[in-house]
Amino acid sequence: MQISEANTAAIAKSHSASSKAAPKPANKRSNHEQLVTSALTTLGSVLGTVALIGIHHHYRKQHQPEAKLQDYVSGVRAQLHTLQASPKPQLTRFRYAYQQASAAWQRAYHDDIDDKNYDSKNTVTDLTAIHSTIMLARPVCWVSGVASMPKNLSLINNDDSNDDNNDETGFGVVGIDADRQIVWQTTMPERVHDIVVQPIVNIQNNQNNQNRLNAHNCQRDVVVLGRRPSESFWVLDTATGQVKFAIKATTNRHFYGHACYSLDGSKLYVTENDTISLAGKIGIYDAHDNYNKIAEFDSHGIGPHELIMHPDGETLVIANGGIKTEQASREELNLDTMRPSLTYLSRHDGTLLEQIIPEHNQMSVRHLAIHDDGTVMIGIQFQGEKHTNVPLVLTHHRGDSDFKPLVMPNNHWQCFHQYIASVAVDSERNLLCVTTPIGGCAAIYDLNTRMLIDAVRLPDCAGASLIAGQVTGQTKNNHGASGFIVSDGHGKLTRLRVNTLPVETSDVAESNSKHTADIMVQDSQIHNMSFDNHLQAVLA
Repeated sequence: MQISEANTAAIAKSHSASSKAAPKPANKRSNHEQLVTSALTTLGSVLGTVALIGIHHHYRKQHQPEAKLQDYVSGVRAQLHTLQASPKPQLTRFRYAYQQASAAWQRAYHDDIDDKNYDSKNTVTDLTAIHSTIMLARPVCWVSGVASMPKNLSLINNDDSNDDNNDETGFGVVGIDADRQIVWQTTMPERVHDIVVQPIVNIQNNQNNQNRLNAHNCQRDVVVLGRRPSESFWVLDTATGQVKFAIKATTNRHFYGHACYSLDGSKLYVTENDTISLAGKIGIYDAHDNYNKIAEFDSHGIGPHELIMHPDGETLVIANGGIKTEQASREELNLDTMRPSLTYLSRHDGTLLEQIIPEHNQMSVRHLAIHDDGTVMIGIQFQGEKHTNVPLVLTHHRGDSDFKPLVMPNNHWQCFHQYIASVAVDSERNLLCVTTPIGGCAAIYDLNTRMLIDAVRLPDCAGASLIAGQVTGQTKNNHGASGFIVSDGHGKLTRLRVNTLPVETSDVAESNSKHTADIMVQDSQIHNMSFDNHLQAVLA
């Protein structure tokens, strides 16, 4: 946090120094024109408002002879009283909107001067031409894709912005702080799927709270992958959201929307498709060399989707969805003959170590999370008939001959509508969170008993991650509360906590024994944007 504030202060000081330097006459003229334009705009707004009030009052007098101009003043006062009486969360969102608007104005004000100082000899790709970033100085706890951002904050700054072919998409990525407020947001040219945060060496095993908190301020990357099939992924700065690299797929390849880092953060592994043979590939990119592609190997399956790094640091765990897709198409070509699998490969040379096939060939193995003990959590998307009942949440540990499904009450898996979007695991508390946007709910399982604790209605929910206290290594409070944060397409970031509470019993024979029950508690923060697909913790 201290380093982040220092960097922000340094940037502010730099801008201050620039503003104190003697400006060129052109800059003075530009500033004068901006002030005149602002004054004329304000004057026009006032006159327009007065005219509208006059017209409206004239119309009212024809139907309500007792109408007075004083009524408008009374109406404004009533609205102010309503605002003052608004709940604190609403005022917080209003203040945040004001901060974002102020940041946007400051950015626009400096653009003219910055453009004049641009070095035309600079050969580095100017990624700000297609990405705009707005940032506030707060530490980031999560990063999420966004399918729809407010229009005034998603403008793409390029010379062709007025061209009819450059309509704004509203797609983007946001950084989120511990209070579930937006720290930064960056526009994207296409819809985002997964977000991958570069790990820091030894952070995973470092229990020192201060060191873990300081890791927030270390310079590292966050990789943003487009929704399949995509031919690009982007590398951003985790703290600021600024785009550092835009990586294109190699010839006859497209990306499947997921990636993972080696535990030392030096290599990035990306699921890819060979658009000629339709065979799954794993591309390897060097994070220390501008993410140049250095190798690839077979995924030993078709349609690889999510992949994760095993805690041993040597093994890649891959969800081969089993579905063939052609280049630039989401059409599923082989639903009757698909062959999904969970595959373990050596991350060094792609050697096949182990492969497990689900009981039904249309159980597409799609999303993964991994427990600290090496147990893989698996989310299934079933491609068969809607009435077919198959388990959708499975686990597997290396050496097991088959998957082990979790327990669904009355075996009623259809309540998830055959679709699991995300899985997130709390290794310390042995809890698992799964989401389904089609089923419109998020559920938490107890991995000790493999039983469902509870499910809550959250329409269009998809992303899932650990709550901030677990992400940063802070001491958990609320008497042992633990849980997850879930994002949805309606702009909510919902915290789901699991509290273990004592339960009274009227049974005399059991009056001396202790009984407990797991209770789920939820609360939400609402934003004017549509969260999309996956939510990733900055520290895990």
